[in-house]
Amino acid sequence: MPLTNVPDTDSIYRLIDLKDWKYEGVSLAVIGHPITHSVSPSMHNTALSLMSNDDPQFSHWRYFKFDILPEDLSSALPLFYKNNFIGLNLTIPHKVEAVPLITKIDPTAQKIGAVNTLHWQDDGYQGYNTDGYGLEKAIHCDLDTKFKDSIIILLGAGGASRSAAIQCLEGECKELWIGNRSENRLVTLLDSLCNHRLFSKVKSFNLSSPPSNLPKTGLLINATSLGLHKGDPPPIDLTRFDHSLIIYDLIYKPTETALLQNASSRGMKCAHGLTMLVWQGARSLEIWSETAVPTQAMMRVARKKLSL
Repeated sequence: MPLTNVPDTDSIYRLIDLKDWKYEGVSLAVIGHPITHSVSPSMHNTALSLMSNDDPQFSHWRYFKFDILPEDLSSALPLFYKNNFIGLNLTIPHKVEAVPLITKIDPTAQKIGAVNTLHWQDDGYQGYNTDGYGLEKAIHCDLDTKFKDSIIILLGAGGASRSAAIQCLEGECKELWIGNRSENRLVTLLDSLCNHRLFSKVKSFNLSSPPSNLPKTGLLINATSLGLHKGDPPPIDLTRFDHSLIIYDLIYKPTETALLQNASSRGMKCAHGLTMLVWQGARSLEIWSETAVPTQAMMRVARKKLSL
């Protein structure tokens, strides 16, 4: 039976809307600040529509987006829980701040120190981090490359680098070289990894002056913000590497960063980060629904929404 008073899934909601939330179906949401740019509602609602063809329960599932200020997160999460939001995705700036506010946390997310997925449980939200999964899955699907036994060069030392580094180690890479321009941020990242059982595989370097013994081939992952803006230089000079180097840039808009342009001109295998966005979202939906999800349909709508 169709539900009445279904909130518009294209609208942006705020904390005040949670105080009088009346949707009778199953609510899901992405929360962040800002949130206007998010394509997650389009991806997830497309998937849910297809899933409902096989299982009618999903016809009443809807995914929304909420702009929640950082200072309102501690007030918002109990309201999401009270209103039975079965699943939440967290994006900037809430991934780290949510950790002390939830009841349970998945071991991988605990190692990363950040969550991007919350799942409603009887005693509170359980937190997961699907970013690393999304990265590894994307690199395997786009570039036919696995982390296991690979030499990986990771650029950047921010939050994205931390989840990437944990996934590389969990994936049993052969070596993990981490480069960053800011020494302080690099040290902070290394400190967060030092208790990992495979920390001996980690080597660090100054991205401003890469060492002569930096591997010439393997997999290079760009987790810096260089490339987001027109005119940004590439984060590293690719002429120092062999043409067999494989490159994955977490940036997906623009699709052709200076790094990827240089890689293409040198005949290097490379890809941008849209598939990571989709795979991490698909994994979240799998956690909430406990069933397989139509990832390729999510991929198609993401490309369309971003005009890629």
